[in-house]
Amino acid sequence: MSSATPFSTTSPVTTSRAAIRLQSVGVDFPDPAGGTRTVLSDIDLEIPAGQFTALVGRSGCGKTTLLNMVAGLVEPTRGTVEVVGQPPREARGHLGFMLARDALLPWRSARRNVEYGLELRGIPRSERRQRARQWLDAVHLSDAENLWPWQLSQGMRQRVALARTWALDPAVLLMDEPFAALDAQTRLSVQNEFLRLWQSDRDRSVLFVTHDLGEAIALADRIILMGNGHILEDIEVGIDRPRDLELVTGDARYLELVELLRDRLR
Repeated sequence: MSSATPFSTTSPVTTSRAAIRLQSVGVDFPDPAGGTRTVLSDIDLEIPAGQFTALVGRSGCGKTTLLNMVAGLVEPTRGTVEVVGQPPREARGHLGFMLARDALLPWRSARRNVEYGLELRGIPRSERRQRARQWLDAVHLSDAENLWPWQLSQGMRQRVALARTWALDPAVLLMDEPFAALDAQTRLSVQNEFLRLWQSDRDRSVLFVTHDLGEAIALADRIILMGNGHILEDIEVGIDRPRDLELVTGDARYLELVELLRDRLR
């Protein structure tokens, strides 16, 4: 683990291999009382390929709207958004999306749930079956491939969702509180599974929304603190990798960042 390093607020990273780039972005939604309500304003953010970036902030600060905009589900009112150099909707083949709930299809076995995205992309049956088994094995669920979702624990279901996402071989992972619905022990187990997979293939970029400050610090390279639709802080985590999530909470930098973020959120 690293020793404590000075707190730093960095300007957006500039790189020719930006996975995600937002320039002067704003989003307005219709207001039920009439007119519009600004949800995001003056967002400039660049995430290089292979970086794990966490978005944190109070409820309603714009985190999920930003994530959905990168996914192509929300159109910016102003500014431009690029994902792997393309408009978000054109880049969807490069994206993987994980939510707080696993969203498994109850009429498909674990293996066929992992195959689902591959099937939509027209991957031949033999190849998608092989890839599904490969990723179920990677999350230690080889013996569960023929089980139905109702036969799986919540942690197992979320690992199936993780395998389903990874099977698509995405360049960019968009994750909206993917471990929030799990109990503490299961959450740590699934976080470790995810971090092990990601740290073994650092070319994938991650944009990760969470309310859990400790989770953001433990997992991410960089933390974007949001408030009232703006980026308030852009913070480098600075803890060495690979990380052991059971040990990282004792790292001096982890403890420093917990206090710093709590103070900013007050």
